[in-house]
Amino acid sequence: MTQLNVPDGYATVNPFIITRDADGLIRFLTDVFGGIDHPDARTMDHDGLLLHAELQIGDTTVMFAERKPGWPYTPALLQVYVDDVQATLERAERGGAEVITRPTDFFGFHVFSRFLDPWRNLWWVYSASAATEGGEDDSTWDDAPTDYDRADDAGDESAAEDWQPTPELSYIHDTLLGALPRLQDPYAGADTRSASMLSA
Repeated sequence: MTQLNVPDGYATVNPFIITRDADGLIRFLTDVFGGIDHPDARTMDHDGLLLHAELQIGDTTVMFAERKPGWPYTPALLQVYVDDVQATLERAERGGAEVITRPTDFFGFHVFSRFLDPWRNLWWVYSASAATEGGEDDSTWDDAPTDYDRADDAGDESAAEDWQPTPELSYIHDTLLGALPRLQDPYAGADTRSASMLSA
């Protein structure tokens, strides 16, 4: 793969969130993830709404814009690695978020969780297990079970039919299905300029 000349603080792919009360979301994420706001990147449009802002979270920059009247509601779905999943969820809850998936063991080498922020963005929050961090666990995603046992590539369909997800995987799956229908505009019917008042 060709080595790209990516500026410091940016990943190869960086998310862009368009939302009402973008400043409120930036403050929330600064508290939850220890993000670093870059005020020099802040740009206002001629209508007075935020056109561009940047918040660095770890080695990635998340970009923001204020949603304008007539723009569709577009919830963000993002994955973040953190050092301490439980502490991250506690900070998110203090800021008004709802924990969707409590910390759950994920294939033995990750701790997995989700929360729904007050702007109705859904966050996947992971941490690597101590074994993975210490180099004691050589597991990879190729070792993770799938709906079809990789050992039965010869075509034994009965093995696939007999496979049952663990309670942890069922919980992770079911909490996602329950959360996705709730990703609806929390500011429906509100004027864009007064949206920030709703999260105050």
